[in-house]
Amino acid sequence: MRSDTLATETVPWPTEIRLKKDRKHLVVSYEDREPVEFTSEFLRVNSPSAEVQGHAPHQRKTVAGKAHVEIIAVEPVGNYAVKLVFDDLHNTGIFTWAYFKELDEQRESLWARYLKELEEKGLSRS
Repeated sequence: MRSDTLATETVPWPTEIRLKKDRKHLVVSYEDREPVEFTSEFLRVNSPSAEVQGHAPHQRKTVAGKAHVEIIAVEPVGNYAVKLVFDDLHNTGIFTWAYFKELDEQRESLWARYLKELEEKGLSRS
């Protein structure tokens, strides 16, 4: 369980968030560590929105068909997050600095879980 104070102290603060020209890669840069790059597909299928995550772990949705999704806007939310707008018009996820850190730390397991869920449900990335 995280407190707001603890989260603020332990979460790296981005110095730049840049959408690459292809609109399929978002780069989060930090002053004291290497930049982190995420694909738009990875961010879309792991959106922190209730639409994707549900209101409880058992309500989480497997979002298929996002292999070619693009990010069309990156909008600041206060000084703690950004809202990403995808070309499928999904725009309800608020990506906090803490959530970007979680995504980076859990990237391999989240991606493996996603691919497994697609296979189990007979769904495709395309």
